[in-house]
Amino acid sequence: MRILVINPGSTSTKIAVFEDETSVLVRNIIHTPEELAGFDDVIEQQDFRRQLVIDEVRKAGLPLDFDAVIGRGGLVKPLEGGVYEINDLMIQDTHSGIALHNHACNLGCLIAHEIAAQIPGCRSFIADPGVVDELNDYARISGSPLMNRICIWHALNQRAIARRYAAEIGREYEDLRLIICHMGGGISVAAHDHGRAVDANNALDGEGPFSPERAGSLPAADLIRLCFSGKYNEKQLLKRIAGKAGLNAHLGTNDVREVVRRIEDYGDKHAELILNAMIYHIAKNIAAEAAVLCGEVDAILLTGGLARSEYVVSRLRQRISFIAPIRCFPGEDEMEALALNAFAVMRGKRKAKVYE
Repeated sequence: MRILVINPGSTSTKIAVFEDETSVLVRNIIHTPEELAGFDDVIEQQDFRRQLVIDEVRKAGLPLDFDAVIGRGGLVKPLEGGVYEINDLMIQDTHSGIALHNHACNLGCLIAHEIAAQIPGCRSFIADPGVVDELNDYARISGSPLMNRICIWHALNQRAIARRYAAEIGREYEDLRLIICHMGGGISVAAHDHGRAVDANNALDGEGPFSPERAGSLPAADLIRLCFSGKYNEKQLLKRIAGKAGLNAHLGTNDVREVVRRIEDYGDKHAELILNAMIYHIAKNIAAEAAVLCGEVDAILLTGGLARSEYVVSRLRQRISFIAPIRCFPGEDEMEALALNAFAVMRGKRKAKVYE
């Protein structure tokens, strides 16, 4: 059985081809700023990126013949976790603007569906998109009835890491209570209670710890005053929430390795202050999820690109090791996780859900 996996990011499109559980092709197609400059909107990149995916498969000498194509899920309506067969309503919602943000992940379902449509008998899916919403009732309530809390988080990778950890200790994910922190350009922290993420932050634009590229939670009144100050338009302010925010705003870089070099090689005290502040806020948000689970935590799992940083991980351990055992899973398992989700449906081990 052959599966094509497509994972669009802001400046690249990752693809993989799996024959059964073995990956026979893995590519990261880089998109330069010059290539993307001609597109006003991410959705306009659909044809451009789709053709690059097809060209890369053919360049590798592989036939464009798959049993299923699975893409990274987009930011459409809140969903339960699981695998969803791409249907016309999902495509329509992605194009019509119901998608919450102009984010490259929205291209996943569009490109997967288009490629699958060219292949007789091929099915198309997404799995565990960032809008998976399994919050408990308390988690949805904010201090204003005008605004309920929503979560946008690294659902796919967090679930993959949770299942991987469970398998390693001979348990089932559905039997565990875990706190998982994905640390990348954005940082999501979630409490997993017996197979459901009952609390998670909006890691995309405005909640939780600040990150290499995002502002996290901000003082609300100060933000309102800034909005009416006349100094920035809406687009510029949104960039100050996600993009030109976090480490990027404070230090002019989103590369933690560069920040650590400034600290260790040049004794940069300001860089040290800002990076240690980010670690402090990550630890504080992890500890908050322990309260969600009433202190009954089987393990804390750290994942994402920043989990490769000994500087970050060692300082997190100092602050949170009293809560539960800590396991580190650097990087992401998203490509394999997508493939395994598709295989589970194609082999009848799991039923694809209907987007409605």
